Amino acid sequence: MERILSGIKPTGQLTLGNYIGALRHFKDFQDNGEVFIFIADLHALTLPIDPEVLRSNSRDIAAFYLASGLDPKKATIFLQSSVPAHSELNAIVQNYLYMGELSRMTQFKDKSAKMNDKEIGLGLFAYPVLMAADILLYDANTVPVGEDQLQHIELARDLVHRFNYKYGEVLVMPKGKVNKVGARIMSLSDPTKKMSKSDPKGDIFLKDDMKTIRKKIMSAVTDMEGLVYYDPVNKPGISNLLTIYAALNDISIEDAAKQFEGCTRYGDFKKAVADTVERELGPFKARYEEIIASGEYLEVLKEGAKKANEIASTTLKRVQKAVGLLVLE
Repeated sequence: MERILSGIKPTGQLTLGNYIGALRHFKDFQDNGEVFIFIADLHALTLPIDPEVLRSNSRDIAAFYLASGLDPKKATIFLQSSVPAHSELNAIVQNYLYMGELSRMTQFKDKSAKMNDKEIGLGLFAYPVLMAADILLYDANTVPVGEDQLQHIELARDLVHRFNYKYGEVLVMPKGKVNKVGARIMSLSDPTKKMSKSDPKGDIFLKDDMKTIRKKIMSAVTDMEGLVYYDPVNKPGISNLLTIYAALNDISIEDAAKQFEGCTRYGDFKKAVADTVERELGPFKARYEEIIASGEYLEVLKEGAKKANEIASTTLKRVQKAVGLLVLE
């Protein structure tokens, strides 16, 4: 059976982009494979974050997982920090990736540049190493990710090649999977930039009320042409709204564009997008509120950690034995 693993980092409020690109698809895997979905709270420590914000965001993601349709009986849902093997395997496999490789990672270069190369923690530099350990611990075959994480998946694959060449077939080779439609949702205020948890005006946050969400969509940046069609270069705003509409209706962007042929009022188009978003997020948000109020996510995380620890410890011992560590069983 195929094993699928993915996770979300609790560094900010989740957005519609996170929902379209990841959350709404996780449930689709649980009937076709063995699914492990975690909250990447250790990764959240690579940049400064308030402790209470981290705790709150972690609770939210756990509730969002359940609200999106993940079934704890079919999927293992857990906190990364609840499984010590993540850190232990990280300590081993960091010796099989090189500083030159890590320094070429696009995300590291972008984030360190924004920090003016000051006070950059080792964790930010070595982020892809821990990500590789996350994946390899569960012998994951498929890893659903955003486009910006594909480079990290390729590095994990390089690690597997290097490690298995030296020690035999110890690690399972993973492959990344990116959704065809909605993989990259852009900011509504600046559609040349990805929706990224940091723009209150351009980002639709999953905890926004529906009135706020509709207002943001109706205020989305478009253009002066007055025609609805897909052209990311010349019409990034309209193309972004078409992508949202297509993704939430499970149709191609081409089919979405056909529905608005002849539409010359962007207000009508935006209203259709807003209606689609409300129809999708309304029940999701209501379920999220129920889960937070009941606290049911806590037991889910505890049970998930038990199963995750069992699987992860088996892989860790296999790696420890391969590299020559004395494993006392």
